[in-house]
Amino acid sequence: MAPPKSILFPPEKICMVWQQRQSAGAGLFNAGNTCFLNAVLQCLTYTPPLANYLLSREHSQACHQKGFCMMCVMEAHVNRVLHSPASAIRPSGVLKVFRRIGEHFQRGREEDAHDFLCCTVDAMQRACLGASSDLDLSSQYTTIVHQIFGGSLRSRVTCFSCNAISDSYEVFLDIPLDIRAASSVTAALEDFVTPEHLDGENSFKCSKCKKNVAASKRFTVHRVPKILTLCLKRFDCFTGGKISKVVEYPEYLDLRPYMSQADGEPRCYSLYAVLVHSGVSCLGGHYFCYTKAGNGLWYLMNDESVEPSCIDTALKQQAYLLFYARAAGWQEDPRLQIKDRPGGAPARTEAPALPAYQRTKLHTSSSVSLLGAAAAWVRPIGPPPEANPNKGIKK
Repeated sequence: MAPPKSILFPPEKICMVWQQRQSAGAGLFNAGNTCFLNAVLQCLTYTPPLANYLLSREHSQACHQKGFCMMCVMEAHVNRVLHSPASAIRPSGVLKVFRRIGEHFQRGREEDAHDFLCCTVDAMQRACLGASSDLDLSSQYTTIVHQIFGGSLRSRVTCFSCNAISDSYEVFLDIPLDIRAASSVTAALEDFVTPEHLDGENSFKCSKCKKNVAASKRFTVHRVPKILTLCLKRFDCFTGGKISKVVEYPEYLDLRPYMSQADGEPRCYSLYAVLVHSGVSCLGGHYFCYTKAGNGLWYLMNDESVEPSCIDTALKQQAYLLFYARAAGWQEDPRLQIKDRPGGAPARTEAPALPAYQRTKLHTSSSVSLLGAAAAWVRPIGPPPEANPNKGIKK
């Protein structure tokens, strides 16, 4: 991709370490089938670099937008959650702009949490661009939203006839993982970067051979994000069914084995939030999440309820969305060393609790549509039964 002509937010200003080390803030009251919204908002609230920026109120102090601005909405929301003396608050600021976040959303109807996350992040991106949407594409990817959540993929096609290589690049904001044949996130990532054979109707037109030929196509992570969001594809949007099998995921993840340059220093990530769907299908159920607060401790966040938890419990959930933060100090901190386990987690004895620095759709920005699959994730799920992750069904 061409270098940006201008930088909208300097990456060196992004702080991955919590600047305010505090315990968990308020829970969020359910306003009627809004557990999906509450769970997503809590995961974003405890995203360290985003929280640092929003708590500084830097955006609102410089914002000149008239009307709807998702960054201003999120700034007000995060400050309310983390500074409120109440045990729970109503996310009224976000609810007021619910239809502005996604026109297809309907009040009172349970929506898909991943879809809401994508729309919320895209709305924040549009707010950061403001009147600057006429910028070149590379410059649009320098907002704080893309500086935090954005990475890039390389798609490499190799012609079997002449060995010519064709590379293309796309920006992503999260990565979808097919879990049908995988029992772990690392196995799903292996599948994600496994070359695909192109032949017959799916053959590749080689610019060197000047004809359709058999070829291989392989995706790899080319530029890693500061915040890695993984979506485990549990739902079939056509049948409404759900893949409820156990999929293991590590506390620490090295992304290096799945990169275009697989040889090099590790690219280590630390888990800080797990969003869970409880239920047997996408047509109903309940969303809640586990997050790590600024004090480095884990909490179960289930609508208005915020209860202390632990990493061992967070690692045993039927995860739908996983949030990992790029871990600083991989070289300096021996607790982050992953030995003889490419992409996997170290044994618990090797890595005690760290401080708090510790989509087939790929979520791209609204200006990019990778594989033309964004619409496939816009699917409502019906009213959920009442559910509590520890005590069965509630709501």
